[in-house]
Parts: sequence; structure tokens; C-alpha cells
Amino acid sequence: MLVNIDTFPTLTSWLPIAADSDFPLQNLPFGIFSPSASASPRVGVALGDQVIDLSALLELGFMDEVYFKDPSVFYEQTLNDFIGLGQDTWRAVRLRLVELFRADNPTLRDNEAAKAAVLFDQNKVKMHLPVHIGDYTDFYSSIEHASNVGSMFRDPSNPLLPNWRHLPVAYHGRASSIVISGTPIRRPKGQTKPDNVEMPVFGPSQALDFELEMAFVVGKPTQMGQSVAVAEADAHVFGFLLFNDWSARDIQRWEYVPLGPFLAKNFASAVSPWIVTLDALAPFRVATPTQNPPVLPYLQFDGLYNFDIHLEVGIQPENGAETIVTRTNYKYMYWNYAQQLAHHTVNGCNINIGDLYASGTISGAEKGSNGCLLELTWGGKEPITLADGSQRKYLADGDTVAIRGYALKNNHRIGFGEVSNKLLPAAN
Repeated sequence: MLVNIDTFPTLTSWLPIAADSDFPLQNLPFGIFSPSASASPRVGVALGDQVIDLSALLELGFMDEVYFKDPSVFYEQTLNDFIGLGQDTWRAVRLRLVELFRADNPTLRDNEAAKAAVLFDQNKVKMHLPVHIGDYTDFYSSIEHASNVGSMFRDPSNPLLPNWRHLPVAYHGRASSIVISGTPIRRPKGQTKPDNVEMPVFGPSQALDFELEMAFVVGKPTQMGQSVAVAEADAHVFGFLLFNDWSARDIQRWEYVPLGPFLAKNFASAVSPWIVTLDALAPFRVATPTQNPPVLPYLQFDGLYNFDIHLEVGIQPENGAETIVTRTNYKYMYWNYAQQLAHHTVNGCNINIGDLYASGTISGAEKGSNGCLLELTWGGKEPITLADGSQRKYLADGDTVAIRGYALKNNHRIGFGEVSNKLLPAAN
């Protein structure tokens, strides 16, 4: 029973899946989970409100149609080895899962013992960081965000630096402090320089912020000296997830000249647990905004390299209700992911499986579509009001920040779940 990928939008599953689920049969994102607190991590796939245990499917013989040189990849604590099997294998696994879980296939549907062995409630499993991240780069690719920041801190009449429209600006971040959704974040300490004092002071950040971003995971490595052309980028991308680049604005403002962010960023970033593949996102490709002036030849492209992905951020105070503080869309990005990868490697920089490339803060042009509190409150000058009546210039201890995203077209929805983390007070 072979499945044609072109028929995906019309397929349904025998597993009950809500119409607004992020994880229909057409999605099938990959992650790492433990079925219980005492169980070892292994590779899973999200479907509806369930997690499919790929190691159990393999043991029971349901993956025999997909040839694996090394079946142990499904028992690993990260996806790196599975990703290393290549794009043809990722696709073969997804197609086999569609085949097994489509509504008209009784093979697994009518096998109660097998279903009990391979399906686990998402609300009862423990999710882990999906990949080992050797390197992490954070871009600065939203023209709306860059213009707002430039207006606040430099020149409102000319907010962009001279290089911004010519290359995707980025910095190398700290991979070791990237954590999974659900991990508490401790308020960082550092040097700041308040306007009313002559000398810097040390203490907890008083301007802690979220940054609404998306990130892609490298799926195919390169050697030093090798570059990835824009047209080749898709062969090197495994998939996308949600990303929150936690930021201490007061520390950042004092330290960032001349080399950019350091302590203001390296204390924590957070990702959602499920990696959504490029194949799942294919129906939602859209054009990149017009780039003016024209970019250099190595950054030029043909085709659709942005995605129409709805994004939102909610802030929930301790013991309070959540307030959605911003809604925006990934399609607004001025520099697309293929250009980011091409620029990153044009000098011969090598990339590795599991490397993470974040988009930078995603903002729109409309009021309320900004991807961080720095913009939403215009540097703290215009506080926002939450549902419980409290106001925020920046985040308060006890706040939980949740980023969510989904693509929707003709009732066909592909979602990412969420990345949600609670802010704890600074350590003593």
C-alpha cells in the first residue's frame, strides 16, 4: 500500500485527531521522548495527541518496509544519527507512518496489543532536547525588528546600519545553554549602566525579554572550504522548530559595543520539542519580501523560500491567566533561511548535523505584531497591560512565556506545538 505524497492533504487517520491539532497525519514531526520517568529516551513522532515510539514499531516488525543500515538510531538520545541517514530515509519513514496510520489500513489499527506498545499520551511523556547542538547561530533578519531597534537606539530617520540590506547579519551564540520547552529560566545577573549613574553596577537584569524566533536544524554536513548555494539549501535542512532567545536588554545595551551580545544572550535560549520537516511545510511556501537594493549574486534565488506560519506569544503571570501579547508571521522575514545558510557558508565555514540557525526576532509592520517586549513597550516607555490588570515593561519573576506557531491553508494545518518556560528569580 504505497502512499503518494501528493495525496497527503486528503488523508485521514484511524487515530482520532482534533481539527485544530498541530499534528495531523500530514505533519509527523520528529522528537526525542521518554514514555515514563524511568524509561530511556528514544525517537518519537507526534500524531494528534499521541507520540509514536519508532523503536517499538521497529521491534514489532512494522518498519520492515524501510531499510535501515543501523536500526539503533531509534534508540538514541538525540536525532543526530537518524538525521545522518539522509533525506531519503526521513521521507521513507514518514511515508511508512502515513501508510500505517491512514484510516483505511487495518494493519496497526486493529492490533490492540501493538497499539498499546507504540502509542503514548503526549501529556504523560517527557520530552528532551531533540538534537545535540554543536553550534548555534542567531540571525537578525526581520527588517521591521531591525528598523524598530535602530529607531530606538540610533537614528529614527535612518535606522538600519549600512550593511543590513546587503547581507544577513548574525552572531555566534552559546549552544550549551539551549534548553527544551518546560525548563525553568533563571533571571541572569550582569553589569548594567543606568542612565543616572556614572559607573556600571552589578545585579539581576531589570529588563528581561523574550524574542519570538524560528530556527532550522542542519540535516546534511559540509567540509571546511565548501559553500552551500541558495539553491542547495533544502538538501541541508532537516526541519524547523520554535525558538525563544531570552534576552537581558539592560545587560545587552551596556556590553554590545563593539562585538555584540554576550552575557545578555548566553544564559538561556529555548526550543520546542518537535522538529517539523521541510516536506510537511511545503504547501505553505510563500515569496520572500522584495529585497532592495538587489543582493549580490551568491544571495540571489528563484522560488519560494519563506513560509506562511502564524506565530503568537502569551505571557502568564504566576497564578494568573495568560494574555496573548503579540501575533505575527514568519513570512515577513526579509532574509530567508536559504540565504542565511548560503551566507553562513560562503566563506567555507563547515556545518554539522544538528547545528541550529535561529531567524532573529520576528516582527511585523502592524501594531501588536512585534516579536519582543523591547518593541511592544518601545523600550519600556509604553507598558502593556495583562489580563489580570498588571503591567509589563519587561518580564516579571514568575511569568511563563509561551510561543506557539502553526501554518494553515484550505483547512490544512501544520503546527509546531509550543516552547514554554517559566522565569525564576535570580540566584542568591
